[in-house]
Amino acid sequence: MLQNTGKLAGCTLFITGASRGIGKAIALKAARDGANVVIAAKTAEPHPKLPGTIYTAAEEVEAAGGKALPCVVDIRDEQQIGSAVQKAVDTFGGIDILVNNASAISLTGTLETPMKKVDLMLGINLRGTYLTSKLVIPHLLKSRSPHILNLSPPLNLNPVWFKNHTAYTMAKYGMSMCVLGMAEEFRGQIAINALWPKTAIQTAAMDMLVERAWPNSVVRQTSWRTPPTPSCPNRRTTRVTSWWTRTSSERRASRTLSRTPSIQGHPLLPDFFLDESPDVLVQQMEQHGATPAFKPPPVSSAPPLSSGPIESTFDVIRGVLSEDVVKSTQGVYRFDLSGENAGVWFLDLKNGAGSAGKGDPPLKADVVMKMDSGDFSKMFSGKLKPTLAFMSGKLQIKGDMTLAIKLEKLMGRMNKAKL
Repeated sequence: MLQNTGKLAGCTLFITGASRGIGKAIALKAARDGANVVIAAKTAEPHPKLPGTIYTAAEEVEAAGGKALPCVVDIRDEQQIGSAVQKAVDTFGGIDILVNNASAISLTGTLETPMKKVDLMLGINLRGTYLTSKLVIPHLLKSRSPHILNLSPPLNLNPVWFKNHTAYTMAKYGMSMCVLGMAEEFRGQIAINALWPKTAIQTAAMDMLVERAWPNSVVRQTSWRTPPTPSCPNRRTTRVTSWWTRTSSERRASRTLSRTPSIQGHPLLPDFFLDESPDVLVQQMEQHGATPAFKPPPVSSAPPLSSGPIESTFDVIRGVLSEDVVKSTQGVYRFDLSGENAGVWFLDLKNGAGSAGKGDPPLKADVVMKMDSGDFSKMFSGKLKPTLAFMSGKLQIKGDMTLAIKLEKLMGRMNKAKL
């Protein structure tokens, strides 16, 4: 057994479709780091043409140095996902990383694709990714290092990637749109990324898919990489894959190799949805309606995360959160703000190292505070005393008053941080 000295040691990964292929390769890399791996896949009994089950994959994970939890999961079934998520939490104490890897593929045109196949791809790729994320996110919000990794491509709007397999492209791009939307929704709380291979990966499922198109061809025999190629979610780069991200702190386009890789003199088969270079990709995306935001800005000119006074306030709040603050407070706060910057925000000082952001809190709030957004900014910057705000009617408090008073300590730390 390998020593558990890797960066993922002790982390719990929930990986869909991890019984074979790329999903299993990621599971084994995490296992070598000493991680806990939840193998969420459908195959409990051996498939006549596809090798591997959740149980054989679990054996390999254990042999590689990790801990495994095999779960029979069809990600189209909300009950099965929910049951597996609960088992993961009960077994390992939580979930740190979600890998949305499960996917269905049919590279056929509109008239040749039965609706059963269309429903399958949309159900697994799009709905399954969205549903699994929805059920896992509440647990990720409690993690000290939460991540979601979707195995999905950059949103290349070049029509060439639609015309031959519209249904597959729509379904796969649905996974990518989950990255864009959820990364912005949970900005500052969960790192949400996408990983997509630069060249085709040889898996048993892909072997079956291309058998009719390239029987016994050089393409099938020598131009594919094997599944161990992709990196794990906490890695920043990888030698042989391209990837794009939309996280709380960065936007990046697909990275490409400086030269075309090959095996035994044959160039590797490029993967779908990737054009000649990142610059060409960005240009074509913009020509077909994408916004310039897809083009990565220079590091020196990267826009700030905050876009308003409330966002700025919460940026500072997040900067002073710590386990000590959480330990001394033990409260969850909700802020219902009105006025110019109206909205709902939360501050969790009960779980982990704390978290804060826009929207409802991950748990029921112990204290609900209602006030004008302008007064909120003044209160957290030290220009308006909470007691005075409460006595004058500018601040309404519902819930545990003791916890409301404790919040003043955090405001003091913020003032020292020079809001």
